[in-house]
Amino acid sequence: MPEKANPLKLNMLQLKTLAILQELARHRETSTADEARGERLITLLPQPHGDHIHVGRRVALTRDASGLWNQAVWIALERKGLARGNFPVAIALTPAGIAYDTGPAGRVLHGSDH
Repeated sequence: MPEKANPLKLNMLQLKTLAILQELARHRETSTADEARGERLITLLPQPHGDHIHVGRRVALTRDASGLWNQAVWIALERKGLARGNFPVAIALTPAGIAYDTGPAGRVLHGSDH
């Protein structure tokens, strides 16, 4: 039997935010590995650039990334065991947060044209 989509019942903003955080966690420029815990600590959140933000070589619309600057979203991700945060300074994705399938919400990242 396949796993249930979105088993933690994250809302759309939480899913989009997690998808962006997962991409930030893939880059050494924006995250650091904590090998002992299996986490990725994200200390550099992208700043809006017009109507979008740069996430590695990809972009996300600012409206899809609003959860990056929303303390309630960080708290929800922490409560569900996907992250540990120190809003607004840094957030660490736990192994569960790194592996969580964000489904269609994960498609907020697009190829960059510049």
